[in-house]
Formats: sequence, C-alpha cells, structure tokens
Amino acid sequence: MALPILNTQTFELNIPSTDEKIKYRPFLVKEEKILLQAQEGSGDEVTDAILQIVDNCTFGKINVEQLPSFDIEYIFLKIRSKSVGEKVKLNLSFPGDEKTKVQTEVDLSKIIVEMDDDHTNQVSLTDNVSVIMRYPTVKTFQGMDLAKFTADDTIALTANCIHQIVDGVETYEAKDLSKKEINDFLENLTQAQFTAIQKFFASMPKLTHDVKLTHPKTKKKGTVKLQGLRSFF
Repeated sequence: MALPILNTQTFELNIPSTDEKIKYRPFLVKEEKILLQAQEGSGDEVTDAILQIVDNCTFGKINVEQLPSFDIEYIFLKIRSKSVGEKVKLNLSFPGDEKTKVQTEVDLSKIIVEMDDDHTNQVSLTDNVSVIMRYPTVKTFQGMDLAKFTADDTIALTANCIHQIVDGVETYEAKDLSKKEINDFLENLTQAQFTAIQKFFASMPKLTHDVKLTHPKTKKKGTVKLQGLRSFF
C-alpha cells in the first residue's frame, strides 16, 4: 500500500514584468535539500538551484531561464516567505558605521520590485540609430564575478542584453548578428553613447526594500536600502 502524499497549499502572485498571475506553492524538503547542497558549491550552482526551485514551485508554467532576473528574485522570495516564514532577522551595518551591526526584522511580504517611471528599454544614440534592450536573466550573470566586474564584463553583459539595433528604417535583430559584430558596434560608440545604454541597467526594476535602523549607542536613525535577492539572507 502506497504512503499518502500530502496536499500542499497554493498561492497566487503577479509577475512584476508582465503582471501575469501565476500559482505557486512553498518549497518542500526536496527543494530545500537542493538549495542547501548548492550553497556548498559555487554561485552558479546556487543560481541553478534557485531556477530549479522556482520551476518546481510554479508547476513548470513559466520559462524560468527567459524571465528577467528581478522576476525570478521576486518569485523566489515569495516562495521562500511561504515556506519558512514571512519574517526574517538580518544583521545590517548601520549607515556610515560599518563596524556596528544592528539586528532587525524584515517582513518579506512587504518586499516589492521597484519600478522607475523614467525607465525605458529604447536608447537613442543618434537621430537615426537606437538600440532596443532586453532585461538580463539570472543566466546572463553566470560566470561573472559581480564583486570584480571588469570592462570586458560590462561589454559582455551589454551585448547579451541587446535585442535590436535600429538604423533609420533598418532593424537588425541581435540573434542574427555575430558576437563580434555586436562587440564591434559597442566598442565604436562614444563614451556618452555607451553611458546612455548603461542607464538602462541602472534604472531597470529592482527587488528593493528600505529598512529603518536605530544605532544601539547613539540612538541615531538611519536607513539601509536592500537590493537584490542576496540582501534578504
């Protein structure tokens, strides 16, 4: 006689980039095992584990490798909040005093993806030439050391996120261009033009939350802005 498989409660959320409503469930012991094993390895292994958990817990209904990174971070945080609790305790450095740690409680249910009203994925370089960008996925950052981001990494990230290049009435699809062609295009931009493209990344939606802290000795008030999934662990 087969052992019973317990039913798991499901919840709903809206994907930030599309506002599409999807169902999800908390992660189970098998998914927690995947994450714990990945945390003993490299950052790329953690990324793969997060993608697998999101895929499992959303019942394979979304393409986890194509969604923007901020969507995946948001969905994973929602899954985690329903799995181990909505409140997490963090030790955060007080602003301007890195040696002083303040323990605070953060409600994961309050975490949002912050949208910039001025953000756009179309960047004008000249009167005739513009680029249409696409959001980086979690996979886009694999193999990159974000703590030691080089000029080559910046160009590689930018190249990976170009969707189209528009020259007057001519539109070039990035998928039809070689890596060398896109790199040559980027390396021949002026610094001002390249900076304009980088504003796309700086203003793109982010998983963020402001945390108010009180210095334990001076009682001074301060605010720390948490950004990105790793900030909440």
